[in-house]
Amino acid sequence: MLHLIKYRFICTMRDRSSMFWAIAFPLMLATLFFFAFSNLGNNNLKTIPVALVKDSGNLTASTFVSFLDEMEKDDSHIIQVERLSEEDAVTQLKENKITGIFYAQETPSLMVASEGMEESILQSLLDSYNRNADMMYTVATEKPFGLVAAAAAVSDYRELVQETTIDGKEVNGFLQYFLALIAMACLYGCFLGFSTALELQANLSTLAIRRSITPTHRLKMVFVDMLVTFAVHFVNVMILLAYLKYILKVDFGRNMGGTVLVCAVGCLIGVALGIFVGSCGSGREMVKVGIMLAVSMVCCFLSGLMIAQMKNMIEQYCPIVNRLNPAALISDALYCMSIYNNPARYGRDMVTLLIMAGVLGLGAFLMVRRERYDSI
Repeated sequence: MLHLIKYRFICTMRDRSSMFWAIAFPLMLATLFFFAFSNLGNNNLKTIPVALVKDSGNLTASTFVSFLDEMEKDDSHIIQVERLSEEDAVTQLKENKITGIFYAQETPSLMVASEGMEESILQSLLDSYNRNADMMYTVATEKPFGLVAAAAAVSDYRELVQETTIDGKEVNGFLQYFLALIAMACLYGCFLGFSTALELQANLSTLAIRRSITPTHRLKMVFVDMLVTFAVHFVNVMILLAYLKYILKVDFGRNMGGTVLVCAVGCLIGVALGIFVGSCGSGREMVKVGIMLAVSMVCCFLSGLMIAQMKNMIEQYCPIVNRLNPAALISDALYCMSIYNNPARYGRDMVTLLIMAGVLGLGAFLMVRRERYDSI
């Protein structure tokens, strides 16, 4: 049996095309994901420099100035206000030294030179002030006895949403793409499994001809081929996982043991899928490759590899697809390990994947077992 393992390992490592899709392509895609998403989550805003042009003879102007002073003193330091004359303010705006000019007059206004996030924030501040001012004016004219309470309510601003984490872990909004990428890498073991299956059929491979005339039991050959191919692909996925975690600094949570176990089961089903497709019928090799590629890519698409919301949409409208999609099951089990602890959901995903791998492996054996040749 050792010689079977040895030569299956040599044949697998020499299959450069399958090894490229199993290890090189996921590594390249992970790198592209990293450069595409690394700066999208960075929402740190700098303090926005603005100028204030004040109409000193207007009470409304003084109220607006007080509002801006409070915003400048706020802990978030959204704006930095500099009092200037209109001529100096316009000059600095043209030279991009400031983002906007607030005019403190009877009807406060804003002047900006372009459109962007900082300009939108300044406009939102002005709109917020105008809404509160209109409310206070309405209360003062219609229900003056409630003016004190309204003023207290406006000034007593409180955060109604508290930012927190799940189980003490920061959640990266783009983690789902990397989890789906690992699921894709696991399923891409089908290319290695497919090459193995071809070498079990004498009508498709010269190597399979020599193997078919040996007295070795077919079950033993299928088991050894699947075991060695699985081991090689598991190492491939571990390289990808290490690259993501230690080079690209993707946080997979604290339970790395559970994550590795998910990857192992994912590799098993990927290899089993390839062996099963390769063992089906006597169709041409390219047709089988097309079927295998279509199945794996559709599964990856539905798991959220291209569109992160896809998996949630399917869960909402047709959840049975997520229960049968191996890529969705792999990414879901990884999500359980990375984000939150849900042993029941994790166990359900793992059991389903193991059953699928067992069915595919058994189906491949039954199809290879009944192959008979009139002449070799």
